[in-house]
Amino acid sequence: MSVVETALDVRGVLTVTLADEVNRNALSTLLVGELSDALDAADADPEVRVVVLTNRGRVFCAGADLSERSSGSGAGGAGDRPAAVRRPEDLFGRFARSPKPYVGRIAGHCVAGGMGLAAAMDVSIAADDAKFGFTEVRVGVAPAVISVVCLPKLRAADARAGFLRGTRFPAAEAARMGLINAAVPADRLDAEVAALIDDLLAGGPGALAASKRLLAEVPGMSVDEAFAWTGALSAELFAGDEARQGMRAYLEKRPAPWAVPVSDGETPEQGG
Repeated sequence: MSVVETALDVRGVLTVTLADEVNRNALSTLLVGELSDALDAADADPEVRVVVLTNRGRVFCAGADLSERSSGSGAGGAGDRPAAVRRPEDLFGRFARSPKPYVGRIAGHCVAGGMGLAAAMDVSIAADDAKFGFTEVRVGVAPAVISVVCLPKLRAADARAGFLRGTRFPAAEAARMGLINAAVPADRLDAEVAALIDDLLAGGPGALAASKRLLAEVPGMSVDEAFAWTGALSAELFAGDEARQGMRAYLEKRPAPWAVPVSDGETPEQGG
């Protein structure tokens, strides 16, 4: 039985659902492997325009699978772990490297390693009844790997309090801290995510990919490097077919060729 389900709608929106309710969508060897496979397929599929990561059940992701970690097996174990098994630490960084936009639809509690998934999304929206927390210190470890994706989004004061206290806090506080973009009433979650997807589908696929490159690469450059690289990138984009088509459509007051009709706010049925 699969613990990660996928469903692609007619507009090119792929919904990836963490579906291991019994295990609270913990980052087990099985879930990490299936999720990585789903994301590899999404990035390679030209029909996929936007990827939505969400959950089934009351928990978005409970973090590391502690039963595997404590036994020394699975994604967190050592020794005889097969080389082909993808590790959670290989998972969190892939979203920034993907040319496609990733949306977090967080419809359940999100703690420990789950915080890394939420922070790694390009945009995340959570139901306001979800709880968040860096709970690692309560079981004798630290939020080590996920700090790479969480710390750039946090004020130093919030990071210190969150990492050291290990408490849980409401989704609205996670939004205030910058870990996610918004917390909305649970009955508005689908509508808010649908509006976000509509915005993303209005952008050119190449332009979105270039925007993600800017977000990933410019912060690591010196000012002179950044201006030189972004100037060259801008010239390349303006000379491309996508820009020519987009500017022509704008001037002629018609939709760009990549634009698709807005959604009706419904989510696709889940498939395998």
